[in-house]
Amino acid sequence: MLGNVKIEDVLFLDIETVPQAPSMMELDESMQVLWDKKSKLFRLPEQSAGDVYERAGIYAEFGRIICISVGFIREKNPSRFRLKSFYNDDEKALLTEFSGMLSKFCLTRKEALLCAHNGREFDFPYIARRMIINSIIIPEILDNAGKKPWEVKHLDTMELWKFGDYKNYTSLDLLTSILGIPSPKDDIDGSMVSRVFYEEKDLKRIIRYCEKDVLAIARILLRFINLPAIPDDRIESVTIF
Repeated sequence: MLGNVKIEDVLFLDIETVPQAPSMMELDESMQVLWDKKSKLFRLPEQSAGDVYERAGIYAEFGRIICISVGFIREKNPSRFRLKSFYNDDEKALLTEFSGMLSKFCLTRKEALLCAHNGREFDFPYIARRMIINSIIIPEILDNAGKKPWEVKHLDTMELWKFGDYKNYTSLDLLTSILGIPSPKDDIDGSMVSRVFYEEKDLKRIIRYCEKDVLAIARILLRFINLPAIPDDRIESVTIF
């Protein structure tokens, strides 16, 4: 499959998510009850639902998206990589803007593909679920309903690294390290996003982190295809703060 991939048709992406509210007690009572039920599946006996509320952001029913960063290769030999982030405290506005960009990208590329790390299990379904919650039509490239496996236009660098070994999990940080690719986790990691957002109110820092993830994913896929790496001086971010 990878031998047929046109790298310029690939849109690389990553999302950052946080819990719906800074603390469980700021949810309405019905959602507090539902989180209590959900968290019983993974929390320790001595832990309360509030103790593990920081994990709510990984569930589309209890979290929300605060940033989607995307990137694509504009030129090859050597690659020129363009980054852009969509961010907004209003999740519906963020998703609407992202959806518009995604539709335009797919219109200009007949074989458009989406690529993320653990995207099949997290990024792609999370975006689709939050679009439904926000009453936004899911773009066709994200909508898997009724599609055969070969009709789904998604690449997942974690899945590609598994080579069929489905018991294996390899983090983005580990994969970049073993491949000699600069780590995107040189400042913060996913476990810190909620605190940086709610307590430090530093969205710019989160956006920079998200864009580093996208660049790392692109560099990994280029390695898989055995194409030249993206030089640092060929990276362009057009995100406007």
